[in-house]
Amino acid sequence: MKIHLINPNSTVGMTEAIARTARAHAGPGIEIMAATARGTPPSIEGYADEARAVPAMLDAIIAAEAQGAVAHVIACFDDPGLDAARAVAMGPVIGLCEAALIAAGRIAKRFSVVTTLPRAVPIIEDLGDRYGCGRALCAVHAADIPVLDLEFAPVQTLPLIARKIRQSVEEDRAEAVVLGCAGMSAHLEQLGRDAGVPVIDGVGFAIRMAAGLAATGLVTAKTGAYALPRIKEVAAPTPRIAPLTR
Repeated sequence: MKIHLINPNSTVGMTEAIARTARAHAGPGIEIMAATARGTPPSIEGYADEARAVPAMLDAIIAAEAQGAVAHVIACFDDPGLDAARAVAMGPVIGLCEAALIAAGRIAKRFSVVTTLPRAVPIIEDLGDRYGCGRALCAVHAADIPVLDLEFAPVQTLPLIARKIRQSVEEDRAEAVVLGCAGMSAHLEQLGRDAGVPVIDGVGFAIRMAAGLAATGLVTAKTGAYALPRIKEVAAPTPRIAPLTR
């Protein structure tokens, strides 16, 4: 079974780190097809980056299915273009935030999310509403670090994330903490070591979730909202005729 893991940003090193986590959790019989979107921002930080990343991500999903992928995981915690991805994909498409929040809600009554920049906070709060978290999602905290620092400056950034995790446990009374960025997946063991509560990275669970849906034969509905996009023929413009001159 081939599961397509698409990193919507263009940083190959981040894709490789996320793919290692995915393969560690994939289990026998699951092949991870990891891909990096082309021509997109090097990190996804907010709505504008999301919008710029989606077209290339959709192209990657279509190409992956042509190569045998039966399901997809969007490896960005903002779940950019999730509905659009489901409209172009035949197989199931799982968002990273979607998977992580589902996992958290199944093992804890109260949980918080620790993410990177403040601009991600309202995005994740909206996603929490979309996925029905309600009061279970106590808070979303930003460590105030750029996404790429997870890749290039982990020594400086990981203590800041660990501090926010402790804050979530102490102040929010969170019973679990979700890592709110795909780039944090490579550091799960270190970040979870002294937390005192489960620390959740969505990558592994998203892979298992996608594989489980595919293994049971489920595909994305192709009527209504997730119907394949219509092919539109563009009519030739009507030529403008210059007025006669005498």
